[in-house]
Amino acid sequence: MITPDFLFNRDPESHKGDYGHALLIAGSYGKMGAAILAARACLRSGVGLLTVHTPRAGVNVLQTSIPEAMVSIDKDECFFSSLPANLERYDAIAIGPGIGTGEATQNALMETLTVCHKQNKHLVLDADALNILAQHPESLHLALGAIITPHVKEYERLFADAEPQKMADIHNLIIVKKAHHTTIYAPNVRPVINNTGNAGMATAGSGDVLTGILLGVVSQSVAYQRRHNKESYNSMDIAALAVRLHGKAGDIASQRRPQASVIASDIIDALLI
Repeated sequence: MITPDFLFNRDPESHKGDYGHALLIAGSYGKMGAAILAARACLRSGVGLLTVHTPRAGVNVLQTSIPEAMVSIDKDECFFSSLPANLERYDAIAIGPGIGTGEATQNALMETLTVCHKQNKHLVLDADALNILAQHPESLHLALGAIITPHVKEYERLFADAEPQKMADIHNLIIVKKAHHTTIYAPNVRPVINNTGNAGMATAGSGDVLTGILLGVVSQSVAYQRRHNKESYNSMDIAALAVRLHGKAGDIASQRRPQASVIASDIIDALLI
């Protein structure tokens, strides 16, 4: 398993801009918890800067609960409905936790993916972003190179019973298929099976935490490449690292309290980079 310099050996002369600027598109009216969990996990994973794009209804709760994050305010009061400004400024973008699947959100997602595809952005797609793509399989090419994080049902909606390695190869995706032993598939390489984690992580919001960790680690990797002008760690390694960290945090959380009592916030609090 890789041990990236940007996580474990920080330059004392560095500053927040050296560790990536991430964009998280998350939340809707009644589902702001998903955005909060993903944002907190992203920050705890070490990202230098985080902007959360969310509907107006979520601004106060985000700025109160996560003062470290900046907020990009959607035009709609309740839902993700419009393309965030200045996507070129972000090192990586995650979309999906709690955004819903309404028509306006579907249109906004497709517009955002189109721009990200043109800009060759590093993407993490989860939750409702995957459910929307399952309704628009003709647009799957817009996710080229993305890390996607489906659980079993989300995977079935996207690919039915197709073999994950084949789907990774055909669609050029990093597929993090969440399960007891989460497996990471990437094009034309052997899958990686994760061995951290436990049943206490089978709780609401655990997947949002993984999305935040992935976003934070990917953003730092991209910034590291830019800063040192050399090839970064590949997406397969980064995804496997994030999954391992997520599971390790879940294991620590389950040592502190019974597995049945573990909640997603406990996983974030146990995140030790």
